[in-house]
This record gives sequence, C-alpha cells and structure tokens, in this order.
Amino acid sequence: MADEQRWHAVDDYFDGRLVGHDEVLDDLQRAADRAGLPPISVAANQGKLLHLLARMIGARRVLEIGTLAGYSTVWLARALTSDGRVVTIEAEPSYAELARANFGRAGLAGRIDVRVGAALDVLPTLGADGPFDLTFVDADKVNNPHYVRHAVRLSRPGSLIVVDNVVRRGAVADATDPDPSVRGSREVIELLAAEPRLDATAVQTVGTKGWDGLALALVTD
Repeated sequence: MADEQRWHAVDDYFDGRLVGHDEVLDDLQRAADRAGLPPISVAANQGKLLHLLARMIGARRVLEIGTLAGYSTVWLARALTSDGRVVTIEAEPSYAELARANFGRAGLAGRIDVRVGAALDVLPTLGADGPFDLTFVDADKVNNPHYVRHAVRLSRPGSLIVVDNVVRRGAVADATDPDPSVRGSREVIELLAAEPRLDATAVQTVGTKGWDGLALALVTD
C-alpha cells in the first residue's frame, strides 16, 4: 500500500473510533462541494483536535482567520462555554454567505459572528471583541506572520494560537524555496521562535489532507 493510502486508512480508522459520524458536519461539507469551494478545510480528526484544545482551556472567545464554509468554525463553536462566541473572518463574500447558512442549519448562528473582508483590514477593528482565548489561523499563508502578530496583540496570558499548514509538504525546511507560501510559513516559525511572549512548537501531520502540519503557541505574557 502506498504511503498516502496508508495515511488515509489511518485517518479513517481514527475517525471511526474517536471522531464518529456527524450529519451536520457532513451536510456542511456537501454544501461546500456543491458550491465549488476548494477542498481545503481541516480533516475531521483535526477539527476534533481544535475542539478539544478549546475545551481544555475553557475558551469563551475564539478568533478564526479564514472561514471557508465554516467546518472548523462549527468544531470550535461547539467547544465554547455557554456564553462563548466565535469571531470568524472571511475575505470572500460568497463563502461567508454559505458559512452563515451552514451555521444556521447547525443551530449555531447565535454563537458565531462572521466578519467579511480582508483579514488585515478586519483585525485592527477587533480590540473590543477580545481578548481571545484561542486564535486559529487558516487563511492565505503569505500573510500568516501579520495574522500571528495581530493574534498576539488580541490575546491574553494563557491564550492559545494555532497556525495551520506550516509544513508545506516539507518545503518549510528549505530556506531557498521561492514559494511565497513557504516563505510566509518560515517567517511564522521564526516569529514564534523570536517572540518573547510566546512558547511554541510545531508538528508534522500526514493523513487525508496529505503531508503538512501545524504550529501551536502559548501566550505567556
């Protein structure tokens, strides 16, 4: 069996035992497919990971940069405390419209605030909405360093920042790679290493989404 087939088989096994079937999330994915959205949302086990991380820290306010159809948003919103809220930013108006419809069908419309616009325009306006207990960064990789800087500003000691897609099929280790997304990912790692208010790590992942990984940073000050 080829490596990628094994990765899929392992994810399927984990999903079947630890994540389970969820008709609401399945409907959301089908709606995204019908609308022609790119298949770049997190995998089911990764969504469950975000959910558990939010629960572990008792998250009340969550910031998400990059909504797409709202798959990861639903996972995060379900983890919130009873008075919690997710603010999610989406640059593409049609994606935001679909996400709002998905949140309504999921019974979560009252707990999710969709802000439409370029994240670098929206983020400076969120001061009154924070501090955020958890920020999930899953948007264009070129601007990830800027997003992380805003996330730190909008956090508090004890907040968690999660940055998706930092491995880029291993290209992140190549300092000569000219791809802007790879360069953005390398800049994020260097930022996490240099920022004295953060304690961070990064992990590689393989599975239904291929070879990639994520970075996690704890805001310490």
